[in-house]
Amino acid sequence: MIEAKSLCKSYGHFKAVDDLSFKVESGQVLGFLGPNGAGKSTTMKMLTGFLAPTSGTALINGVDVVENSVVARKSIGYLPEGAPSYGEMTVKQFLTFVARARLIGKSDVAASVEQAIIKLNLTGVKHQAIETLSKGFKRRVGLAQAIIHDPQILILDEPTDGLDPNQKREVRGLIRAMAEDKIIIISTHILEEVAALCNRVMIIAEGKLLADDSPQGLIARSRYHNAVSLVVETPEKVASDLSVLPEVAKVEIREGELTLFPTDETGLLEAVTAAIHANQWRVSALRLEAGRLDEVFHNITRVEASA
Repeated sequence: MIEAKSLCKSYGHFKAVDDLSFKVESGQVLGFLGPNGAGKSTTMKMLTGFLAPTSGTALINGVDVVENSVVARKSIGYLPEGAPSYGEMTVKQFLTFVARARLIGKSDVAASVEQAIIKLNLTGVKHQAIETLSKGFKRRVGLAQAIIHDPQILILDEPTDGLDPNQKREVRGLIRAMAEDKIIIISTHILEEVAALCNRVMIIAEGKLLADDSPQGLIARSRYHNAVSLVVETPEKVASDLSVLPEVAKVEIREGELTLFPTDETGLLEAVTAAIHANQWRVSALRLEAGRLDEVFHNITRVEASA
């Protein structure tokens, strides 16, 4: 288990992290969201013992990461921002160095390195100097070093940064495969990644915790939750006709798309579908909205920024 207790990090009068407390347990994939400068990377650095908190504590399986840093770090795989490495080393040399630093048994080093190379699809570049690799391959090397010792806890800062769509798909698949028996914390700006990977989301801004919920719970906060959107000829006339339905609270037209927001009445989609058939409107697109995570994120962080 990871436990943060009243974590604070200050630089002079500036508080990068302000009284942050939370727990994360095995099987949870926590998406750590916030605007630039929110304190995400600083929090991750404190959890891994890379940075000492100004006040508060971070416990890894009950071990204080400052007072007993070496023991706490043994349980952690960490991909920091920028994925620092030794550029003059080849991929295989670097991962061998990391495996030895992680105190993997001498007889198991080669197998651990090869397994990490295969998992991150680095076979074709394993004898290439890291400094000659593309940003995407460097990121994958960073992920390989984070998982090489099969840690109980993975803390990943922007794990798919710089990867192409196919590489992102591969890395997300790897994270999902590891998630069942590990704690994984992912800092990301990619909201679709949160929906695809995480079963819990925390949103912070200006170092403060603003929301802690499941992705589904956050999406349910969206004003688009259970709204109906459609593309239809003569949207203004259709909007006028549909606005009188008891299931419709509000109607918006934006860029040719008509969106109907529900009242407390149920069955908005059914009512709209029935009206379409009754009036024989020509509809080219129709969907029930689950909700929009980007809108929820914007609203939550905007409130803090304006406070």
